[in-house]
Amino acid sequence: MDEPTFQRLADGALETLNKALIPTAEEFDFDCDFNAGALTIAFDDPPARFVVSPNSPVRQIWVSANVKSYKLDWDQRRSEFVLASTGQNLNELIAEAISTHLGEAITL
Repeated sequence: MDEPTFQRLADGALETLNKALIPTAEEFDFDCDFNAGALTIAFDDPPARFVVSPNSPVRQIWVSANVKSYKLDWDQRRSEFVLASTGQNLNELIAEAISTHLGEAITL
């Protein structure tokens, strides 16, 4: 995949995730900020910060959440970024990470 294609796909995935997070952030009182190509999710109670960002050289989206890191690859068949070890797409992975952090199940 070339650089412009990756950037378009990664930006689209992060924009979609950000839009899905907005109502959940309001309901569960956390902040999400999509700025300069990266998405930050910040919690006050308990305090934590998740970061979702594209890594252009390796054509992956990287997620740092709950003291772990995840690397999602583009799955051409599914037309989405996927965590190979679990088959989760980006929204599913973030929903699980937020649920784990809050101790309450959420869906995106």
